Amino acid sequence: MPGPGRNDPCPCGSGRKVKRCCEQQRGPSEEQLARAHVALLARDAARDIADLSDDALDDLWNGLFDLPATDLTLLVRLPKLIGPDLRHLLNSVANDDPDWDTEALIRVAADVDTFQQRAQLADALVRLRDQHRITRRQAAAAILDLDSSSRRFIDSSLLEAIALAAGAIPTPGGLQIAA
Repeated sequence: MPGPGRNDPCPCGSGRKVKRCCEQQRGPSEEQLARAHVALLARDAARDIADLSDDALDDLWNGLFDLPATDLTLLVRLPKLIGPDLRHLLNSVANDDPDWDTEALIRVAADVDTFQQRAQLADALVRLRDQHRITRRQAAAAILDLDSSSRRFIDSSLLEAIALAAGAIPTPGGLQIAA
């Protein structure tokens, strides 16, 4: 059943119209706007790699894993509250433990992989492309990956963010962050 129209009385009982009272959200959600934004960027990016051979495309896709190390803006934002899965991953990376939990990585990735996060990463890719810090084709491949159901770029960005937060790697500028 649809909610009240914008000219209907507000359900809070104030007697005012919905449009002037409780500011009920109307129109597209933030998620829908972010999804549309990434889709628009992907449509434009597809032109930059449309003429590439399959081997060249494979090289671009494989290069997505190293791309987040280029700039801090290409890292996903880690949750402010560190849950047990993220704590386990941070400790594993800090201690250079080869037996870290893949399932924990999948759960943390599912938490940080939002359309808003993908839109922020796509915008960062465009900025770096326009500053000539990454190539048009690198940016295009990453944006197309963000527009798809793939998590290649998100996962590599997450791994880089975890390694940086754990103090296992320096920033792109060479600074070491205390764990």
